[in-house]
Amino acid sequence: MTTTTTSESPAAVPLLDLQALVVAVRRRRRLWGALALLGLLAGAAVAVLIPPPPSAMTKVLVAHEDDQPNDTGTLIRTDVALLQTTRIADAALKSLESTEKPEDFMKDYRGTGLTNNLLQIDVTGDDDAQAVARAKALADAFVADHVQRMKATAQAESKALLDQRDRTRDELAAVNKEINERSAAGDTTGAASLESLYARRAELNSRIADFDQRAADARTGTPAVIAGTQIVDDPSAVRHSLPKAAATDAGIGLVLGLFLGLALAAVGVVVADRPVLRRDIAAN
Repeated sequence: MTTTTTSESPAAVPLLDLQALVVAVRRRRRLWGALALLGLLAGAAVAVLIPPPPSAMTKVLVAHEDDQPNDTGTLIRTDVALLQTTRIADAALKSLESTEKPEDFMKDYRGTGLTNNLLQIDVTGDDDAQAVARAKALADAFVADHVQRMKATAQAESKALLDQRDRTRDELAAVNKEINERSAAGDTTGAASLESLYARRAELNSRIADFDQRAADARTGTPAVIAGTQIVDDPSAVRHSLPKAAATDAGIGLVLGLFLGLALAAVGVVVADRPVLRRDIAAN
């Protein structure tokens, strides 16, 4: 009898042993601990050595002619975009008597829509006084521009309605002329036609009254928009807390340093491992 012995192939060793990797990274705690501490100190140093520039803030209540309860913020987003235009920046710079270019000034401020009708303006400057003056000039320029646009819109709408009223009056005059001519001639043969003329005259009178009312409403709505658009929070300098800023930046630096240290430790463990043969890669 011949006995055949078959040797079992050894189990394939995984290319990356996560448990061993974790243990090896823990052994290198000095590396990632040092980087985490370095990130903590660097973040605190940045807060102390590079403080935020002086800034000011103001809030403007913006009334819109087309305000709707279900508005999703489209109108206030439009206001924010209009604030960030050279027209507003140029008007503010003119009130400040500054020779700075509007394009450069636009980089120093931003608008934020807090609600559908509340706009916050944040401005930076060389010092607190300049930042406050800039915020005031921007808020005044925005309010003036908004009021001017609302007035122009109301006037255009009212003029269009009055033009339609005048054309309707001309048509009414023609109808009245025809009615008078038929009445003076004593024409009773076209009673049905004459009745339609009377109905047409009543309809035209109603339309003229409607155009007058709508034009008056367009003009009446503008004062409410003008009165509702105003600065509700006077410009004031924003006070920065150094301990709070240092703690925040230090925390961010700590997290970034720790992440970088763990990544370097893990990469170092993998790279320092023995070379992997091609057959090992194929087996795994």
